[in-house]
Amino acid sequence: MAPVIIVEGKNDKSRLRRLLKEDVLILCTFGTPSTQKLAELCKRAADRDVYIFADNDSSGKKIRWLVNEEFPDAVQIYTRRGYAGVEGTPDEYLIQQLEKAGLEEYILYPPPADPL
Repeated sequence: MAPVIIVEGKNDKSRLRRLLKEDVLILCTFGTPSTQKLAELCKRAADRDVYIFADNDSSGKKIRWLVNEEFPDAVQIYTRRGYAGVEGTPDEYLIQQLEKAGLEEYILYPPPADPL
């Protein structure tokens, strides 16, 4: 079964959606998740492997901590400090991080550049 990646917002989701196969479920917390939102995430994730890909800032760290409480076995994926969150991270770096997390089979790799 394809994994679930939990991100902060819709821009993060759309950024990753371009790089991942459709069967990967990408869920948003839409900011700091409430108890109800966390329960909804748990229900939607069901028995899938969970990955958390939050921004490398104070709110992202708080969200990561809260979501990790519900999914203690989740794989953490990080973006580099200095990038404008997941949505502002270059595709090449996102792909590297997804590969590092073991998600190669779900990545939609861009075609090789034309050698002209």
